[in-house]
Amino acid sequence: MQLVDTASNTIPDGGQVMRVTARDGAPLRAVYWPARREEPLGTVCILQGRAEFIEKYCETAEDLLARGFAVVAFDWRGQGRSYRALRQPRKGHIGSFRHFHRDMQAIRERVLERLCPRPFFALAHSMGGAIALDMARRGLAPFERMVLCAPMLGLARLGSPRRASAMARVIAGLGFGRLWIPGGGATSQSTRPFDGNLLTSDPKRYARNADLASALGDGAIGEPTIGWVAAAFRVMAQLQEPRTALDNRIPTLIVAAGSDAIVDTRATERFGQGLKGGGVIVIPGARHEILMERDGIREQFFAAFDAFIPGTHLREGGDAQGVPQAGQA
Repeated sequence: MQLVDTASNTIPDGGQVMRVTARDGAPLRAVYWPARREEPLGTVCILQGRAEFIEKYCETAEDLLARGFAVVAFDWRGQGRSYRALRQPRKGHIGSFRHFHRDMQAIRERVLERLCPRPFFALAHSMGGAIALDMARRGLAPFERMVLCAPMLGLARLGSPRRASAMARVIAGLGFGRLWIPGGGATSQSTRPFDGNLLTSDPKRYARNADLASALGDGAIGEPTIGWVAAAFRVMAQLQEPRTALDNRIPTLIVAAGSDAIVDTRATERFGQGLKGGGVIVIPGARHEILMERDGIREQFFAAFDAFIPGTHLREGGDAQGVPQAGQA
């Protein structure tokens, strides 16, 4: 369960890699980086998107450590070097997103509450954002504040989401949920050519992540299964219910990607505008993986992060409640 090292990716010093077992026995790979100052600003827990793995977030972990936070990252079951439900390790299958709740509860009980300085903050991407919001609406999220990057609240380029959702449910219900989606396979999207990719406009970071995916082998999974898609549609439908945003009691900042071709930025904006404590901003030109984007976009993201998450700026008299206006970072 050690972290995979490559020449193009620097792993921050001092990390404690560990095996965390969820209550149902599923082993998860996790890492804890202690803060580098005597008085930490709290702990940021990174919640990955689908098909991601800890190593992709080493640069982001270093950014957070430099700000004075402790950092926790882990692989969800079904991806990275955590538990697999199927014999084919490249299939990141899940039957229900409630299994991910078990993962987060295990990280809370065995890492955050035992090792980490409070307060706890979430930094979640895509699928991780959907999981964080789903847990928040059920009163299960352990975070004081959350920052969500391009959360999975709707999928882009779907002519009829309801029809796609119904088809996935029917096919999964017939017992075919463990099959790849039509046309899907074991190849990680991170290892495909840069030209035409939907993840980032930064060729250097894309190449770094491709190297990591190749080095990680089966840890870098392929396309989703029909069962995963059916489960994802169920969660997105629940999150799109009118009162979900209004009832969210955890202050939440959503940062959406203006050129996102994977999740539906319009659905993200609608949700964010309904939040009582927080808001939504859109970074023009950013593709789906905002934290893997070129420097100028990442700087805009962290300007918004620093304005929302209590940190160094508070020690200089800043306002923790400040949220950038929609469309600005």
